[in-house]
Formats: sequence, structure tokens, C-alpha cells
Amino acid sequence: MTSTIIYHNPKCSKSRKTLEYIKDKNINPIIKLYLREDITGAEIKNIVKMLGIKPIELVRQHEEEFESYKNKDLSDEEVFNLLIKYPKLIERPIVVSDNKAILGRPPEKVLDII
Repeated sequence: MTSTIIYHNPKCSKSRKTLEYIKDKNINPIIKLYLREDITGAEIKNIVKMLGIKPIELVRQHEEEFESYKNKDLSDEEVFNLLIKYPKLIERPIVVSDNKAILGRPPEKVLDII
């Protein structure tokens, strides 16, 4: 049996709803409170790879912490470093299950991998 991980922000309604969908399927996920717990570069790189996106696509670009970077041509490594430094910039929620990941926007998308 594989484990399911949700990178969760309890203050986010979409994250809460995604967690609710997971629990409704009788899955008890590992809840990674990425704003409180460290998230590593390896974790972020692996998530980006599983999502099949460019690192910049994982960035919440309307956050204050990103303002000074908006019009810069950032390398992937620079984006990863920003996400580690400012985890608030990570788009949420992210669910990982069976070596697949999905961004829970909208929350119903999580049903595609659980």
C-alpha cells in the first residue's frame, strides 16, 4: 500500500477541501504542513518532476515575497531557491500518491490520483 502525502496549508480553503476529499475516500494521508516544516530542494524538484511542470509554474506569483522577482528571467535553480526560502510561494495544495503528484486546484482534481 502506498502512502498519500498532502502538502497542506490549513488556512487555505482549497487545501482544506482537498484534504476532505482524501479523507472521504478513507485515506489517512501524511499531512506535510510545509509552512511550518522544512521542505527540501529535493522534495520540490521531485514534485515539479511528478507534476510535469516548469518550476515557475509552482510559484504563487501574486504573493508579496515574489514582487521583486516578477519581471526577472529566473533560472529553474533560482526558482527552487525562492521556494525553499519562501515556502508561502508554493502553489497549494499538492497531493502525492503512487509516485504521481497533482495540484488540487480545483480540489476535485485530487480524485484523479487517489
